[in-house]
Amino acid sequence: MAVSENTEAQAVPAEQVTCFESGNEMAATAAAQINYHIMGYFPITPSTEVAQYLDQMKARGQHDIQLIAADGEHGSAGICYGAAMAGARVINATSSQGFLYMLEQLPTQSGTRFPMVLNLVTRAVSGPLDIRGDHSDLYYGLNTGWVILTASTPQAVYDMNIMALRIAEHAEVRLPVIVAYDGFFTSHQKRKVQYFKENEAVQNFVGQNPNHNYPNVSDPAHPVTIGAHMGGDDLLNNHYQLSLALDKAGEVYAEVAREYAALSGREHQVLDLYRMDDAEVAVFLLNSAGESAKDTVDALRAKGIKAGLVRPNIIRPFPAEQLRQALKNVKALLVGERADSYGAKGGNLTHEIRSALQVDPDNQTIILSRIFGLGGKDFYADDAEAFFQLAMDAAAKGYAEIPFDYHGYYPGDPKNALAPVSEPLYGEAYKSGLIEVTPGEDGRLKVKLPPLRQLTAKPHRLAPGHGACPGCGALSALELFFKGIEGDMVVLFQTGCAYVVTASYPYSSHNQTFVHNLFQNGAATLAGMVDAFYELKRRGEIQISDDVTFVMVSGDGGMDIGMGATVGAALRNHKMIILEYDNEGYMNTGSQLSYSTPVGHMTSTSGVGKTQKGKKGHHKDTAQILAACNIPYVFTGAESNPQDLLQKAAKAQWYANNVGTAYGKLLCACPLNWKTPDHSGHDLVKAAVDSCFFPLYEIEQGLTSITYNPELKGKRIPAVDWLKGMGKTKHLLKDEELLHSFETEIERRWSRLKLKHESTLL
Repeated sequence: MAVSENTEAQAVPAEQVTCFESGNEMAATAAAQINYHIMGYFPITPSTEVAQYLDQMKARGQHDIQLIAADGEHGSAGICYGAAMAGARVINATSSQGFLYMLEQLPTQSGTRFPMVLNLVTRAVSGPLDIRGDHSDLYYGLNTGWVILTASTPQAVYDMNIMALRIAEHAEVRLPVIVAYDGFFTSHQKRKVQYFKENEAVQNFVGQNPNHNYPNVSDPAHPVTIGAHMGGDDLLNNHYQLSLALDKAGEVYAEVAREYAALSGREHQVLDLYRMDDAEVAVFLLNSAGESAKDTVDALRAKGIKAGLVRPNIIRPFPAEQLRQALKNVKALLVGERADSYGAKGGNLTHEIRSALQVDPDNQTIILSRIFGLGGKDFYADDAEAFFQLAMDAAAKGYAEIPFDYHGYYPGDPKNALAPVSEPLYGEAYKSGLIEVTPGEDGRLKVKLPPLRQLTAKPHRLAPGHGACPGCGALSALELFFKGIEGDMVVLFQTGCAYVVTASYPYSSHNQTFVHNLFQNGAATLAGMVDAFYELKRRGEIQISDDVTFVMVSGDGGMDIGMGATVGAALRNHKMIILEYDNEGYMNTGSQLSYSTPVGHMTSTSGVGKTQKGKKGHHKDTAQILAACNIPYVFTGAESNPQDLLQKAAKAQWYANNVGTAYGKLLCACPLNWKTPDHSGHDLVKAAVDSCFFPLYEIEQGLTSITYNPELKGKRIPAVDWLKGMGKTKHLLKDEELLHSFETEIERRWSRLKLKHESTLL
């Protein structure tokens, strides 16, 4: 089938609109114009905006894409694969750790030859965590069997998103495609771009959806088996066919690029060769750094130096033959890479370029490798000039004196060694001796608390100097909870606001041992930590008289992506506390909906407009899920009821140190994303409690007790009294049907809770 089959009749440029937009905006614009069927997504910086922009467009009725919020990137990859198997057109966007989390799914999709488009907004891979752009995530995708395009500008992001679908669905390719562009450098920086005025121009270019012509699960009359396990011979053949398809994708890319140039006036050739006609020294760079280096090439040319730049627009399949042609007369090439293949003395692309040139006996190009720009470290003209100088030195000497190195690092100086600004606090410093916990006659614990003012003498677990937003309820609620913990504590924070604002190198707000691990793995990590502690103690390898209390803190949607590990830890009943601060969304990445977001509430991915009314579906009841794991203690708490929260903290510590897992859920205000004044958090949380939206209770050894009943105290208020205090819910007050659904669900859960409180059998 000719590549141009879909567009032979359209050989003249289509009308375009000029605007000033970012890469993420242009990825979303292209997706909306194509009008994909499905986007399975999960928020992660810096790719999250793609879903946000699409949600905003959906609320305005600008496309029909079904946006499905997954429980994590692994889930989003599964959603996309399932939709592709149904014959749908599918789009996704991710970054960094999210890309790695979905990595298991990617070879499955390419190996079974189902097309889709994934925007990879490149970002540094942890650890340690850095949310800015490099290519360490992209390099993990090189061996997945996906076609990989690289987009250096917002304009290229738009164009390649359109081209990618044509390539993916081509009859001789049928593979998923990644469009990779630099996090923040390209994703967020705005530049002048053009997009097609009419969606029809885009839809005519990509053509009608051909996926129904191939095996899929949507045709019961033609049943198929997808993913049957294979023996060695069959798998070898399968992968050989995949390799042939990837090779074909290179040819198809070149043809699609020419066709797209006829439609748009912009051609993205396989290699962007800048002043390479007679170049003697050159630099190879991916994406935005390649754009930055063009000015340096011009400056060197003005000095009579024959410099050039090579920047690929496609790296899978790898453009080996085009590189051989481009470099046949180049004396020295410096390959700059924003990712390393640790221990290999050069990044992945360095070795692939060397391999490509090795088969050309006439090529004598000297190859140097430099790792640069990790973690979003800027790349300036001076850096490009340094790269060219290294190439020129090698060309003059006839060899590379230092073939591989990092660029931009600096040696440490002992005089700059980090030192604590305060003396460590431990042991007796955190023991007030004023909290008494004793078993009661009914098997439940009794807690005796001193007046709250006496507990203020206990030192803070979190030191001053954190970077939380004004009015943030998470840190004050956590500090209050920690006041109920006696003695030493090790705390693990999953990724989220509370982590980011308290531990930014070289600073830390944590007065006791603190650990960070990723969203989905916090509970498992702490489980290994606590069991190792007790085993080392049992063997006498550590000498600590008292137990240490181990606490995992999750929030910002962490009980979505981290739910599997959390349930696993609970079922194993490790001696630890799992604490969730619930601010009703993924606030760390910009207020996207999470499963804890209540129905109808507005977030950046559950917009309000003529076609949708905030989040669909009611919020997840995590406490009841954890209670179903039969752990000894589950509770809810709120800063508005401090004595209640402190009593529960003391109980949680006792159970964690003596029996097994305790879980607690704290409702915490987020003024920034709840759209409220900074000072209103306490009152809003209190209203949520008094309206019974967030009831305070505990489940101790399987027995449920309501610990604060606003009805009995004559303090219950209607849900609207809580909702009207937040900007994110003002629309609910005008929608009687949605408000009724919300109030009905509150009443249903509250009534069930009262029944459990009254009965020991429920």
